[in-house]
Amino acid sequence: MAGLLVVSGAVHRVWGTQQAGWGPLVRELDYLATRFDRLIVLAPVATSPAPPSFTPYAAPNVHLIPVRPAGGDSLGGKIESLRAAPGYLRAITTAARDADVIHVRCPCNIGLVACLWALMDRQKPRWAKYAGNWRPGGPEPLSYKLQRFWLESGAFGGPVTVNGRWPNQPEHVHSLVNPSFSQKELEQAIASVASKRLSRPVRLLFAGRLEETKGVLRVVEIAAELIRRGLDVIVDLAGDGPDRDRVVSLVESKGLRDAIRLHGWLSREALADLYRACHFVVLPSLSEGWPKVLSEGMAHGAVPVASAVSSIGQVLAESQAGIALPTLDIEAYASAIERLVQNPDEWQRLAERGQEAAAAFTYEVYVERIIRILSAAYPSRRWTGS
Repeated sequence: MAGLLVVSGAVHRVWGTQQAGWGPLVRELDYLATRFDRLIVLAPVATSPAPPSFTPYAAPNVHLIPVRPAGGDSLGGKIESLRAAPGYLRAITTAARDADVIHVRCPCNIGLVACLWALMDRQKPRWAKYAGNWRPGGPEPLSYKLQRFWLESGAFGGPVTVNGRWPNQPEHVHSLVNPSFSQKELEQAIASVASKRLSRPVRLLFAGRLEETKGVLRVVEIAAELIRRGLDVIVDLAGDGPDRDRVVSLVESKGLRDAIRLHGWLSREALADLYRACHFVVLPSLSEGWPKVLSEGMAHGAVPVASAVSSIGQVLAESQAGIALPTLDIEAYASAIERLVQNPDEWQRLAERGQEAAAAFTYEVYVERIIRILSAAYPSRRWTGS
C-alpha cells in the first residue's frame, strides 16, 4: 500500500469537517483512494459557498492540502498566476516528500508548476492525466501547449494518460477513457431502460455548463431546426453557467418556450431521470477530452450526437454507438437526428451498442488500468491490485 499525492487545479471548498470539490473529480479520486493508504489532494481552496455541482469526498483516507486560488483569462489573473507559482512549487515539493507516488492533473496552472517540480525530483514515481483535448484544432492558452509538449516529450518522467489514440503516440502516453459510473450503477442504468424505445415526443438532453464553449446555444438552434422540419421534440437543458440569460433570450426569440426546459444544476439522481427519459444526448461542444455526459447517456440507452472533437469521433466510430459531426453545422445535427427518428430500428441498434460500449467507462475498469500502468512503469514497486 502507498500514499498518493494528487496535484489538481480544481478549486475545492471546506466547511466544518467536510472537504468538497467538483462532483466528477471527487468520485474519481474516491475510487482511486480505495487502492492507497492515503490520498492527499493538493488544490486551491476558495472561501465562497460551494456551488451545486460540488460534492464532499466519501473516502475516509482523503486529505486536502489547500493552496490559494489564482488564475483566469484576464491580465490580472495571469499576473496572479505568476505570483502564485513559487508558493505552488514549495507546496508540491513539501507534500511530495511524504508521498509514494505523485499524480498530476493537467491542464491547469498548478499542473504547469508540477511539471517544473518533475525536473527537481526524477526518482519519485509519478503519473499525469491530461484531461483536455490532446489534439486541439483551435486556439488555446499557451500554458496548455506547454503542458502538452512537456508531457508528450517524456520530460515529465512518468506515464501520461490521455483521451483517445493519436498518430505517433509515444510509449509512455497511454490511451485511457474517462470513468463515468460504477459497475453497479451501469447495471442499474441498463436495467432501468430495458423497455426504452424511440417514441414521441422525441427527447433531447444537453447536460453541462451553459456556455458558448459547450454549445448550449447551438442546441437551441438545433431544436428550432427540428421543429421547423415538423418533428415533435422536447429539449432538457441540465446545468447552469454564464450564458444562461442568452439561452433564455434565444428560447424566447425562437418561440420555443414550450419545447425547451431549463433545469439548472441537478443531482446525480435527478439527472439520471433525464437520461432515462431522453432519446439523444446532444453536445455540439468546441473542445472536450471525453465528456462523461456521453457515456452516462449511453448507459441509459440514449444515442450521442456530438462534436467530432478530441476522442469523441474515435469512440463513437469504434463503438458504433452514436454520431460525431462538425461542431458548428446545425443542419447536420438536425439531419442526423431526423434520420434516426425516421429509422427507429437504427436508433435502437445504436442505443444497444452504446450500452455495450459503456462497460469500458466504469471506475473499476479505470482504477485497474491505472494500477497496471504504474506496475509496468515502476516494476520494482509493489502496487495493490497488480
